[in-house]
Amino acid sequence: MTTRTARVLAVDDRRENLLALTAILEGLPVEIVAVTSGEDALKRLLVEDYAVILLDAHMPGMDGFETAGHVKQRERTRHIPILFLTAVDYDPHLAFRGYQAGAVDYITKPFDPWVLRSKVAVFVDLWTMHMQVADQAAECARLRSGVDDALRLLEGDPPAVEEAMARLREAREPT
Repeated sequence: MTTRTARVLAVDDRRENLLALTAILEGLPVEIVAVTSGEDALKRLLVEDYAVILLDAHMPGMDGFETAGHVKQRERTRHIPILFLTAVDYDPHLAFRGYQAGAVDYITKPFDPWVLRSKVAVFVDLWTMHMQVADQAAECARLRSGVDDALRLLEGDPPAVEEAMARLREAREPT
């Protein structure tokens, strides 16, 4: 199985906020990719996979809500959890808009860095488990193909291999 490092996409138009997010997540087994616009985030999402997206709700140009809408429309990225971060005081209408856009959480600043760190860690763990299951499924498919190939080869041989064929057939049966 290949080991991959989970990536976190941090999107904020203010570089100081991106530096703060990087500091908060330091020590977690993640690669943080920081971008300053929704457009840049969407470009990154075309070529890389992410465990979670930390998305500023209010940015010039394409705001976080619009960015999230594009993320959730794409088949490749719709499963990525989005945590909205905003400096605006809690507004239930904006929070609703965030959840409607596909967010799993809507966090207002100032926030407890340990809470954010914990939430990101949970999504990284889920991503890691998902990758392990996908690797195991690929391994099972490869083994199944090998068993099928072996059975095809053995089916043409004399009756002495019947016992081996029966064992291979049993191994091939889904449990």
